[in-house]
Formats: sequence, C-alpha cells, structure tokens
Amino acid sequence: MIKHIVFWQLKDEALGNTKARNMELVKEKLMACADIVPGIVDFEVGLGGTSLECTYDVVLYSTFENKAALDAYQVHPQHEAIKSFIGEVRSARQCMDYEVI
Repeated sequence: MIKHIVFWQLKDEALGNTKARNMELVKEKLMACADIVPGIVDFEVGLGGTSLECTYDVVLYSTFENKAALDAYQVHPQHEAIKSFIGEVRSARQCMDYEVI
C-alpha cells in the first residue's frame, strides 16, 4: 500500500475569498475525489486553525492499494481540475508518498 500525504498553507486571501473559506473549498473539492478511482483505501482531509497545534492549513491523508492506483488518481480529470484552484489559493505545499510494508 502507498500513503499519500499532502500539506498546504493557504494565502490569507485569494480569489476573492478569505483563508477560512478557501480551506473549506479545498476540503470540499478534495473530498469529491475520495472515490474517483479503484484502489483508494482511505481518504481524509483535515483543516487546521483550531485550538490544536498546526503549521499548515489543510492536510490530505490518503492510502492507495498500490502505486498504480495512486498514479490513476494523480491524472484523473476530476483531480486535475482542482489542481489549478489549489495552486491559486496556496502559498506552500509539502507532499510525501511512502510504501507501507
């Protein structure tokens, strides 16, 4: 299995929205991708900004059956469509994929 974890820091304002609104939109758009390809095992989106410690605003924590499933997700048209939105509202991005043995 492959873990795919992505963190985003968002701009204070972008596309006419506040950071808080864009955080919700990013979550909504990502969650719409939760089952777009076979092989997605887990798919969770978390938002920062609560009383808990966080250095990023949005996190995607997902598990794929294998690299082929992750690759299919990466190029799926629905996933591709949200990349430009996220690119406009984010100020930083970190990603890590790793194999679970």
